[in-house]
Amino acid sequence: MKAKVGFICVHNSCRSQMAEAIAKLVASENIEPYSGGTAIKDEINQDAVRTISELYGVDMNETQHSKLITELPELDIVVTMGCNVVCPFLPSKYTEDWGLEDPSGKDDKEFAKTAKSIEEKVLDLAKRIKNGQIDI
Repeated sequence: MKAKVGFICVHNSCRSQMAEAIAKLVASENIEPYSGGTAIKDEINQDAVRTISELYGVDMNETQHSKLITELPELDIVVTMGCNVVCPFLPSKYTEDWGLEDPSGKDDKEFAKTAKSIEEKVLDLAKRIKNGQIDI
């Protein structure tokens, strides 16, 4: 059974979008990923788009769009990215915060570092789901 996982950030334009794209690639066996925010930007952060394209070969401009949390299905797991403000709340069976610093406005190295950190966290989450450590 796949867990419906929502990656949540305020604007759904950078880290949460990156997490959705990466989860689709590396954890689709255990995770049905979504991302959303309490507000949205006109477009996904183009530095994030470029980073995911370079590292994973996925064009988020083609595969994803910014979504409000109200557009998401009922979720099993909610992962907040580390909003540095009050993170949006969504009901779920399990919640965790990844405390990731927003790379927006920083160099490509920081975006790549954030992407790799997200990949590690997604793989760890998928492993815990598979091993039954998270009850969904």
